[in-house]
Amino acid sequence: MILSRISLAPFLIATAAACMPAAAQLAPKTGAVVTTPHVRAELVAHAPDGVAPGAPVWVGLQITHQPEWHTYWKNAGDSGLPTELKWTLPAGVSTGEIAWPVPKKIPVGTLANYGYENTVLLPVPLEVSTLYKPDVALTGGSPAMDIKLQASWLVCRKECIPEEGEFTLSLPTRGSTALNKAAFDTALAAQPQPLGAPGAITVDGQQLKVRLDGLPAAARGKTLEFFPETPEVIRTAAVSGKDWTQDWDGATWTATMPLADQRSESPTVMPVVVVLAEADRQPGQPVAWRAEAPVSGTWPAAAAAPRAAAVSPALQAALAANAAQAVAPAAAAQAQPAGAFMVALLGALLGGLLLNLMPCVFPILAIKVLGFARQAGNASAHRKAGLAYTGGVMLSFLALGGAMLALRAAGAQLGWGFQLQSPAVVAALAALFTLLGLNLAGVFEFGRAAPQSVCSAQAKHPLANDFLSGVLAVVIASPCTAPFMGASLGFAIGLPATQALMLFVALGLGLALPYLVAGFVPAVARLLPKPGPWMHTLRRLLAFPMFATVAWLVWVLGQQSGIDGAGTLLALLVCLAAVVWAFTLRGRTRLVIATLMIAFTAVLAGAIGRNIVQVPEPAKLASAPADGDRWQPWSAQRVSDLSSAGRPVFIDFTAAWCVTCQYNKKSTLADAELLADFDARQVAMLRADWTRRDPAITAALTALGRSGVPVYVLQAPGKAPVVLTEILSKDEVRAALAAL
Repeated sequence: MILSRISLAPFLIATAAACMPAAAQLAPKTGAVVTTPHVRAELVAHAPDGVAPGAPVWVGLQITHQPEWHTYWKNAGDSGLPTELKWTLPAGVSTGEIAWPVPKKIPVGTLANYGYENTVLLPVPLEVSTLYKPDVALTGGSPAMDIKLQASWLVCRKECIPEEGEFTLSLPTRGSTALNKAAFDTALAAQPQPLGAPGAITVDGQQLKVRLDGLPAAARGKTLEFFPETPEVIRTAAVSGKDWTQDWDGATWTATMPLADQRSESPTVMPVVVVLAEADRQPGQPVAWRAEAPVSGTWPAAAAAPRAAAVSPALQAALAANAAQAVAPAAAAQAQPAGAFMVALLGALLGGLLLNLMPCVFPILAIKVLGFARQAGNASAHRKAGLAYTGGVMLSFLALGGAMLALRAAGAQLGWGFQLQSPAVVAALAALFTLLGLNLAGVFEFGRAAPQSVCSAQAKHPLANDFLSGVLAVVIASPCTAPFMGASLGFAIGLPATQALMLFVALGLGLALPYLVAGFVPAVARLLPKPGPWMHTLRRLLAFPMFATVAWLVWVLGQQSGIDGAGTLLALLVCLAAVVWAFTLRGRTRLVIATLMIAFTAVLAGAIGRNIVQVPEPAKLASAPADGDRWQPWSAQRVSDLSSAGRPVFIDFTAAWCVTCQYNKKSTLADAELLADFDARQVAMLRADWTRRDPAITAALTALGRSGVPVYVLQAPGKAPVVLTEILSKDEVRAALAAL
């Protein structure tokens, strides 16, 4: 699910005063209702004695949920986010805390949340001081209090969506406003009553032992629900009678419950609420009780695992909630190691094999073929070269995968191919491929340009070249993995580190397998032509794929740092080529010209090198949105606005360094007939550009179970989003559009 932060303009409901019955004249004269596909939210008020200093005045947000949807209590449980209310009030008026009604436990697979379904009112008391001066309302000239509210909430079913709205209310200050009395009475009746005694909580190893005293006779002997106000302390989904127990000793209630596996809090005082089951509740009688219990004992070391980091608390909570709705994918993978995990391993192996056909890998493939041909007839050299190349590939995949998993565990928002999101890395790769191209073209020979000691080391350890070519293959090939590895890599992120790294090893083995087989199977090696003059021609021909790769990398940098960054990189690459050429000269000429060229390059890099890593203004980016205004930049807010307007949305998660993305963009997504189908169904088209690191896009991809691009999503209001395949076909897109 693509998460969106929905911001809806207020829908004002006003009724002519002359058409209202006399009793309703004291109801608020203007109101605000925000309606989304999932909830109806309304700002309501209740002032039984009018608005005056010391008089009880209540306001609140009433949320009516669509069936199966829910919002959250002050402690959301294993995932989620409490509803947040921000008030703008006249001078002399202040608000108290939300009087949270008792929640219900909402199971979510192996986890549980605390929240509300159906209709809930979140009441807030207003404190009116003697400094308050009423406003004169526009209608009828009677005094009124203007109230404004900005609210945000997270609404969930199988997916979670952050939403928000703005509300206004003009509350009459004279007389009783009893229109919403029943709703406020119901909400206030659902408040937990304070216990006379604080009770006690004891930490005993990995368990929490709770004792509450002074509970009324109506509660004694009954099974109570337990809700801690402090999040991430107990195992929320623990089942009474199995994972935790409760008992009665007169008016004292005791319970033992397990601590959370990923506990992040160690409070000294825990506010807790106990609630009667619905079947045991009596009309007009309290249903819940609250105590602030001191905690004794020693807390075990906390093993906090931060929830999915994101650009906003609402998006962070939505990602965590979506992960919970997926029924704890890591735990599920552990439960079925021989099933889903083996399928993922096989997918990784096949994905690695198919990588050899991708244009990203072609320059490296060409060098390896030339190397095998040079060693024709030497079976031992073939085997050693194949093993060295395989080692370089697999260790590099392990290093990249391990770095990504470690950084994500530390809270960084990274996805597969993250190294090419760095302009500095892109520039370094462009320089490396420029050197390779110049070498293949015959501009310089490594043995002549490098010191003799380095050349001797190279001769003694030729396998280092094979190993390093495997490293280079991984660095340049990783952006091409998504078409074959999107689901598997997304699956790997949710696995324990050992199993995740095994997936990366399988991917590396698949990439290296053809060369490993060629090294150990003589029949394969014999298919290669014998060494001869053709090798010199092929070598120079292979320089052009290298230069084509440089051109592609310069274009990628232009998407990241703008036209100034791309121009700077080109200028420095020209200087690099001149420095290399200078080292091919002889005698004093070599020393003088090489020194001058190095000095000039250093001065130029110092003067304009910062352009490579700059973050350009949007107007200075090298490319404009395709097809005029058809493609709009993706943002959570934009998705929110379109969804609230009832429009379906097609989202293209892309990056300049993703070759498959560019192919789909120029073929399927540029088809005139297909674009006409989008227009006919009024589908908004958004492009999420991940060329440069963007935590919001990374978070959205994580919520989809993906860690790389391309990803294509068709999303319609009120329907589950459709994630299309990475290699996009016109028929697939048309079928998804027809399903709208």
